[in-house]
Amino acid sequence: MSDDKFDVIIVGGGLAGCSAGLVLARANLEVLIIERGNFCGAKNMTGGRLYGHSLEKIIPNFAQEAPIERKVTKEKISLMSSDGSVDIGFGSKKLSSEPDTGSYTVLRAPFDQWLASKAEEEGVSIIPEALVEKLIVEDGKVIGVEATEEKLYADVVILADGVNSLLGQSIGMKKELEPHQVAVGAKEIIKLGEDVINQRFGVRGNEGVAWLSAGDPTAGGFGGGLLYTNKDSVSVGIVATLSDIEHSGLSVNQLLERFKDHPAVAPYIEGGKTIEYSAHLVPEEGLHMVPELYRDGVIIVGDAAGFCINLGFTVRGMDFAIESGRLAAETIIKANEKGDYSAKSLAYYQKALDNSFIMRDLKQYQGFPALLGRREIFELIPSLATDIAAKAFTVNGKQEQNLIMYALDSIAQRTSATEIVNTITSIVEAF
Repeated sequence: MSDDKFDVIIVGGGLAGCSAGLVLARANLEVLIIERGNFCGAKNMTGGRLYGHSLEKIIPNFAQEAPIERKVTKEKISLMSSDGSVDIGFGSKKLSSEPDTGSYTVLRAPFDQWLASKAEEEGVSIIPEALVEKLIVEDGKVIGVEATEEKLYADVVILADGVNSLLGQSIGMKKELEPHQVAVGAKEIIKLGEDVINQRFGVRGNEGVAWLSAGDPTAGGFGGGLLYTNKDSVSVGIVATLSDIEHSGLSVNQLLERFKDHPAVAPYIEGGKTIEYSAHLVPEEGLHMVPELYRDGVIIVGDAAGFCINLGFTVRGMDFAIESGRLAAETIIKANEKGDYSAKSLAYYQKALDNSFIMRDLKQYQGFPALLGRREIFELIPSLATDIAAKAFTVNGKQEQNLIMYALDSIAQRTSATEIVNTITSIVEAF
């Protein structure tokens, strides 16, 4: 690299950065993406679930060419105790009847590489294996970056450098992360074979399953377990809130092994071979952790902006990342037309976000982080659910309480009426 000037420099070649770069290049802006990994996606090893609506706006019918794994046609949510699981399932073609309603399981390494290649086709330059050490600030305006001992300049810098954005922190746009704001996730890819997956999960062709669970996966701690079906493998993982990581006395790795051995999970992955493993931080606090999003010459997008939402029954981040990248790009295109990259000009980004599903959803569900921080959600409810289900489905000819009385007694043994009311109130308020 040498001293150079670009219209836009993007730090981070993930979904947010590549989406922004692609849209900017289509408007004939000169764009450089700097990625610290060996390639775009190298730092996102195991993958997860992508809701496709935001990428459809940039690349219509992208799933026809992108390296997706499967289209999600079955949803499953489980409340797990140590020896049981109460499951809620839903399967329907309505989940994928239109391109903008479809969601897909993806492996981030190949998927991010594909999106990066689409950006390169539009003219984006990508430099891998380069670490941006600092932002260049002059008279309060970000004018470039220092990467691998080289200075590179731009009219605007986009920070797409992940949840722990040290660059955003370095200029005071982001505060240092608090343990309750993030979770640590550990995931494995377990290879099983396409026919085995189809048989065990009851799917055909490119149909897939998304399975989230709470309770025993984190031993009653804040967080949960996940399993996504890929073409010939499954992504299995644990996500545990950092502030509560010591609750169980187990490490995240130990929780993952425990989850894989759970009687509700083990039969699905039996005989599989682990081919990848990774761990990473995930933004958890939603609206309350969104930082300052723009200043003179700089915009923050994706995980770096805290754009993620966990509702228990669905976890979203990728669609937020792509949409924020697109909106940042459109903001910069407008700024370029005026030749004004000041904070006043870049304020359009905030307006665009406020009119998008990103801020609408973050505001609508801003109470969920507090709800999911209640111990009852992960300890009381799963154990109650499995106890009551065991009673309901056991027939042995003995005279016992009826099911309603058994349920009331089980609740009374575990919690007070006040705690029950408080939990119900929290759930209502969260919605």
